[in-house]
Amino acid sequence: MKKYLLLVVMFFSIGVTYAVDKGKWTGYISDSDCGVKKDMKGHAACAKKCIAGGAKPVFVVGDKVYAINNPEKVAKFIGEKVTISGTITDDALEIDKITK
Repeated sequence: MKKYLLLVVMFFSIGVTYAVDKGKWTGYISDSDCGVKKDMKGHAACAKKCIAGGAKPVFVVGDKVYAINNPEKVAKFIGEKVTISGTITDDALEIDKITK
């Protein structure tokens, strides 16, 4: 019985390890209504307006959009290109550090 329990714990640990991605990424802070735009550089005013209207801030890297678990950290970076250090779990980003 202990062997089966150990086996289950090992599989669970491996699954958690692969579901979490810790690192550093460069992308844009956008809004949940628009997500990825063709011209992210010219999207700042629209993103600020959408977020003021209730949309949530998101982090866009290429064609991938990540939800932000701690959006208060990106409030002054809406629409800007930034580099973020943190952890991505199931397409949600927990920010440790953000720089412009």
